[in-house]
Amino acid sequence: LLPQLQVIFRWWKISLRSEFRESRPGEIKESQEDFLDDSSLHIQIAVVFGAKVLEHVLSLCRGNYDFLERLPVPLLLYIISFLELEDIARLSQVSRRFEMICNSNALWENIVKNACDTITPEMKELAQEMGWKQFFFTNRIQLQLQLRRRKQKQDAQNKKLT
Repeated sequence: LLPQLQVIFRWWKISLRSEFRESRPGEIKESQEDFLDDSSLHIQIAVVFGAKVLEHVLSLCRGNYDFLERLPVPLLLYIISFLELEDIARLSQVSRRFEMICNSNALWENIVKNACDTITPEMKELAQEMGWKQFFFTNRIQLQLQLRRRKQKQDAQNKKLT
């Protein structure tokens, strides 16, 4: 027999008024089945938290949840790094979370490392400076130019110090 799953809502009254200083947290516990039928609680949740939160909780109670959304970021980064560029662009439009992950330096660093045979320390510094995604999409001639300029600038600074 499966355990009865519950929906639990807890709240705390936060106030500077002295009459509320001793108030205790409140709690409502209902089975998922009872919660789905409790329209008055639905209204209260929608008023306090908004319609999106209510819809999310109702979806969870109906068993509709997205396992991909719940995966930890390091695992998502690993999986996404194997996708084609067009698929990464499409995935970035799915949600704010995926937009952040698909545009993150961590993802593009993995992609660059998988695409390049060798990454010199100078290339790594430049990529960290300009962003790994920008580094990936910059053509080789421009990268070589930028690396040469960085080296010249560093050599000039070293001469000033000596």
